[in-house]
Amino acid sequence: MEEQTQAPVEPIPSQPQTQQPLAPHRGAVVLVLGILGLVTGCFICGIIAWVMGNNDLRQMAAGTMDKSGEGLTKAGKICGMINVILVIIGFVIWLLLAVLVGATAVVSQ
Repeated sequence: MEEQTQAPVEPIPSQPQTQQPLAPHRGAVVLVLGILGLVTGCFICGIIAWVMGNNDLRQMAAGTMDKSGEGLTKAGKICGMINVILVIIGFVIWLLLAVLVGATAVVSQ
């Protein structure tokens, strides 16, 4: 005779498990801030886009935020990163030029 194996019976939970609704994505906000930072050179907009994008992508990976805005969020974060990097490079160049002009002014006297 063949033995028939049955799958183990799982107990029925006393209360139904309710799944919390996902937080809405803020991809459009992150993207607008990133683009605004690039167009206007606003350092603050770039930082906010970078930080918000990073936090939102972390929440999307954890499953607590709607993933439908992942592409917008990534694009906004990248725009924010580019903005911050360009502003820092511009500031360093400006600082080097100021030191160079100041040094040549002292030497020429």
